[in-house]
Amino acid sequence: MTPALTDRSRLAEQRARAARAPALFLHEATADEVEERLGEVNRTFTKPAVVTPFPQVWEGRLPAARIVPDDPILALEPGAHDLVVHALALHWADDPLGQIIQCRRALRPDGLFVGALFGGQSLHELRAALAQAESDLRGGLAPRVLPMGEIRDLGGLLQRAGLALPVADSVSQRVLYRDLRQLVGDLRAMGEGNALASRHRAPLPRAVLARAEAIYRARWADSEGRLPATAETLYLTGWAPAESQPKPLRPGSAATRLAEALGTREHPLEPAPGSARRPKD
Repeated sequence: MTPALTDRSRLAEQRARAARAPALFLHEATADEVEERLGEVNRTFTKPAVVTPFPQVWEGRLPAARIVPDDPILALEPGAHDLVVHALALHWADDPLGQIIQCRRALRPDGLFVGALFGGQSLHELRAALAQAESDLRGGLAPRVLPMGEIRDLGGLLQRAGLALPVADSVSQRVLYRDLRQLVGDLRAMGEGNALASRHRAPLPRAVLARAEAIYRARWADSEGRLPATAETLYLTGWAPAESQPKPLRPGSAATRLAEALGTREHPLEPAPGSARRPKD
């Protein structure tokens, strides 16, 4: 059995604490981006669903949307929706492919899936500073920040989940902080603290935090002494297969050579040394 990545109880505690005094500006920005993208789709969605840990972010955005928590088993009915948005929670899933498959099954034919999650460039400054500080002072590393996927890997999940016309792209934002304490405070206020199952339970020593901040400032501080933090949000989009969707032509089915269409001459490639030569026509 694969070990769990996330301590779900700890994650729930952190989100409950964050909800009391939230700093959900990245969730708000993601919801704005999703709304803008949906506005570019020539489609009216009448049965949407949103998977999110913070329902308040989506109030009034998608009328009549079913709001679903990001539990390992999603409360979605098969074939019930024409739109499913998985909103900034997929990075905490032990089985992100399984989550996307569940969303795919909840879609009607030609229904749209939109997934948003933090990508591998997120908090790269903080991760590097913490790793260097802990290595300098303690001679080893402990899991402090959630490992996040790269776009080239996560985009492939769409096809594996059975979604058609898959697209993956990213949007990066840079947030400036007065100091490391303010950055950590914002992470806690959006429920993004350390909820790794393999985390050290003891608090990070102050000496390590001080060393991490010094490294952070030396490498990345701007001219005013502010600390930049990168937030990369990946957007995964795919459609439930339907007969009405465009399909690629079968290989070899073209009626005209590309060279003829371009009005140029075709030059066959020479075979590699040692390979069988192509027979002449």
